[in-house]
Amino acid sequence: MLAVLYDVHGNLEALEAVLADARQAGAERYLLGGDYALFGPWPAETVARLHDLDATWIRGNGERWTARPGDAPENEVVQGAIEASRAELGGGLIDELVALPEQYAAGDARYCHASPVSDVRSFFPEPAEDEAELLGGVFEDRLVFGHTHLQFRRRSEAGGTELVNPGSVGMPFDGDPRAGYALVADDGEIELRRVAYDHERSAEAVRDRFPGFGETVARRIERASLEV
Repeated sequence: MLAVLYDVHGNLEALEAVLADARQAGAERYLLGGDYALFGPWPAETVARLHDLDATWIRGNGERWTARPGDAPENEVVQGAIEASRAELGGGLIDELVALPEQYAAGDARYCHASPVSDVRSFFPEPAEDEAELLGGVFEDRLVFGHTHLQFRRRSEAGGTELVNPGSVGMPFDGDPRAGYALVADDGEIELRRVAYDHERSAEAVRDRFPGFGETVARRIERASLEV
């Protein structure tokens, strides 16, 4: 059994809840889909916990932005979070994370952070005009991705590829504050799961540890929404 975890975002409280649920369900291996530390209350602690796992890692835009702040949007929340994450992680770990591969393929499934062509352009629950472009070079039947923090599963109208977003462990944006992830059985069957945790504690922790950008992040965790 494979547990698929995306967009943990330094939320150790959510991660521990997901790991407990995954263990109980029989997970033995993990696929980690990027955005491990940035924005959350426990950046370094979260990455350290993930290092305990038997896991395959890929890189998200969060790792790239942390290594190269000039690549990221010029706004106070993003740049404040990057500065905090860089201080928490240190240069060696930042370099390790940005060097991770962008994609991973196994059997008839491909894993990427946002899409195969970009770590910031992704898919949504409803089809968009650029879907065929984003699927360029995908020959597998299933594409697993994250980035938007919206848990869903559907078939693409552009070629019939199964699109799976396991949701965000640390900061869902679909109105449900429970941590999201997915389980993949040995026969390939995939299950989208949600796990309750003390999201209010995580929100307060980021407020306390990182005044400034932490207030915006705290509201996103509380409301499970990008719009705060």
